[in-house]
Amino acid sequence: MFLTISTTGSPERPATDLGFLLHKHPGKAQAFSTSHGTAHVFYPEASERRCTAALLLEVDPVALVRRGKGKGRGGAPDAALAQYVNDRPYAASSLLSVAMAAVFASALNGVCRAMPDRAGEALPLRIEVPALPARGGTELVRKLFGPLGWTHVEAVAVPLDERFPQWGDSRYVRLVLEGEMRLAHALRQLYVLLPVLDDAKHYWVAPDEVDKLLRAGEGWLAEHPEQKLITSRYLSRRWGLTRQAMERLELVRLAESDDLEVESVDNAVDETTDTEERPVPLAERRREAILTALRTAGANRVLDLGCGQGQLVQALLKDLRFTEIVGLDVSMRALTVAARRLKLDRMGERQSRRLALWQGSLTYTDKRLAGYDAAVLSEVIEHLDLERLPALEYAVFGAARPGTVLVTTPNVEYNVRWETLPAGHVRHGDHRFEWTRAEFGQWARAVAGRHGYEVEFVPVGPDDPEVGPPTQMAVFTRDAAGTTAGRTPGVTDERTTGKTKEAKAA
Repeated sequence: MFLTISTTGSPERPATDLGFLLHKHPGKAQAFSTSHGTAHVFYPEASERRCTAALLLEVDPVALVRRGKGKGRGGAPDAALAQYVNDRPYAASSLLSVAMAAVFASALNGVCRAMPDRAGEALPLRIEVPALPARGGTELVRKLFGPLGWTHVEAVAVPLDERFPQWGDSRYVRLVLEGEMRLAHALRQLYVLLPVLDDAKHYWVAPDEVDKLLRAGEGWLAEHPEQKLITSRYLSRRWGLTRQAMERLELVRLAESDDLEVESVDNAVDETTDTEERPVPLAERRREAILTALRTAGANRVLDLGCGQGQLVQALLKDLRFTEIVGLDVSMRALTVAARRLKLDRMGERQSRRLALWQGSLTYTDKRLAGYDAAVLSEVIEHLDLERLPALEYAVFGAARPGTVLVTTPNVEYNVRWETLPAGHVRHGDHRFEWTRAEFGQWARAVAGRHGYEVEFVPVGPDDPEVGPPTQMAVFTRDAAGTTAGRTPGVTDERTTGKTKEAKAA
């Protein structure tokens, strides 16, 4: 990745003052280690009439893959070769922005102890980026840089192959900016707009990126006509962070229009008083949705399959309509924690008669589970490998066959709304998969069809119009006529096999 910054001067104000402003000596070539490679700063020309500083970033593609986002189960579905063979070592992107912030930190902040007055002055600048990815083309480049005070914005599309013009242009442009501007302002614009044009970042966008954006955008972003696009792309379209940034930018705009401090505008809330409604945790919403579905089904005897540490069992015990509650889990440690949570050793006799905690696996049939009104699998199926789901399906729907089965699982489409969840990651390290609404619906309808159940779907949590709810719940109800267990391919129903043998003997 390559970027040059040039300026002109005179004997009274030599162009080599650029070296003082950048804190990099024109007579030296310097190298700086970054997390993804090595940044080199050197001066192709340095005289009192003209001075050019160059920043060259050599990217280590292996380090980029190792430090990149989207690892682990559920990570980005890039092909293995594509992770190593891409444009990142060559095209200006967020990697170059990070290198600029590290190498030219003082210049970005407008600090120069040797020449404080010069740092505050506008310089005749020419900035060139030979290869800049631009999702939106040359027109978007002009829309972003045009309103920022540059007298000349040149964006030339790079052809896919000059030998074959019929192939058209690539998504890369050669960018040239010319005009009178403070060096700090020019660097801040590049710091923000390089990853915006690329429309991608090589690192996870955390909440502190909002502060970085506002610092770098001070003096120009609040009034920019493309403010919304810049903010959304810079924050990787994380809508919560984007909304927060837009609200703060609006405060900046209002304060500037009235010549006030931002703090004096944003004074509507007394920080000593908590007047904000606290959001209901998703786990609580999930338990309430399950309890509502069980009450609607008229269930009295309930199985909590994969009960974990007993949170749902605890909620079921509080409702006396549930006369028999069984918590089953494969983990003895989880059952020990559940017993402690439920104070099983101090529980009254009447209450303890309603409760049982059993150790067992959901991938094996268990005669103890037969005959119950309802079974709940809350956030369970995603902890199993996909090839083991047919065994769970038969154990629950084919062998135990409760009248109602509730299955909840994460909606992977909603993951983009979790501000603290790295892009491409699943919600829990033990999740083997997370399904979209369509994938979950396909699986649930197939299960219902095989085992004589009807199924309907209930959203749990805020139902986002674009990506749906954070949790999806399927409510299976056994058909009145569906009394014969269905067949799961590759699984033998021992009870039915036994009946067949008896019939033949008779």
